[in-house]
Amino acid sequence: MSATTADPLAAAIVKLDPASRRIKRFSALTTMTLPLLGTVAAAWFLWTGNFTTTDLVLFCVMYFVHMGGITIGFHRYLSHKAFRTSPFFEGVMMVTGSMGAQGPLMFWVTTHRRHHRFSDREGDPHSPNLHGRSLRARLRGLWYAHMPWMLSDETSKWTVFAPDVLRDRRLMWYHRTYPTWVIAGVLLPAVLDLAVERTPTAALTGLVFGGLARIFVANQAAWCVGSVCHAIGSRPFDNTDRSANNWPVAAFTFGEGLQNNHHAFPGSYRHGVTWWEPDLSGWLLFGLGKAGVVWDLREPDAAAIARKRAVKAAA
Repeated sequence: MSATTADPLAAAIVKLDPASRRIKRFSALTTMTLPLLGTVAAAWFLWTGNFTTTDLVLFCVMYFVHMGGITIGFHRYLSHKAFRTSPFFEGVMMVTGSMGAQGPLMFWVTTHRRHHRFSDREGDPHSPNLHGRSLRARLRGLWYAHMPWMLSDETSKWTVFAPDVLRDRRLMWYHRTYPTWVIAGVLLPAVLDLAVERTPTAALTGLVFGGLARIFVANQAAWCVGSVCHAIGSRPFDNTDRSANNWPVAAFTFGEGLQNNHHAFPGSYRHGVTWWEPDLSGWLLFGLGKAGVVWDLREPDAAAIARKRAVKAAA
């Protein structure tokens, strides 16, 4: 019997050596703490009135770039192959996704595909539902699934979860240059703010609002997808896990909070199965498809959606 057949977890998960564990934890803690400090600084600037309209515009624009790069690029394109595009637009998505500071693309893809394979079961890297059934245990699970899971001494095997990405030299270049794009995403709003406002203070507030605070707010919203959206919300489809549609999270994450829909149809470019569900990334992809920027957009037809709903109704 093969190792994969005997123990699928052993085939899917690697225990990091001490040096790699330290690097992973340092990177995760840096991603958690520096944007938090930037957000505290942004709050102080807001409280004291030491900010400009440019700072707020840069925060919103960079939030859009950040969330679009993650949800459209890293998630729907790279992790699920929900559509096809040109090398140029692929590069745009990989750069903007990397600016989100959620880890290099191989880490992101392998973690996400592993999450789908073991959703809310042993092996899921960030399920809130594996810590017990008491209120205290559920709260502990929510917290773990939100952030501390990133400090785990485990990693997902690249050859198991992303051999397609591993073979692609162009994509691996974006993986290797990840730190460059994170730094660029922090410095770009500082440069733009300086160019518009022409004061030294503008460079600082641009870095704080469009760089660090944007990373903190956007990633807190994104991490709610793995925590809140596997605990709280509606479940129109029976996916044999605890994935749920949470509309407030979906609004802030451009549709990612529609987790029950997504787990029902993981290969779909859109997470909303009705037009009124908040799925900005799906709407953007629809428009990009009409413009010819992306093509071969995958989605379930009405009959497939109806069949899935019937399974839930019959349960």
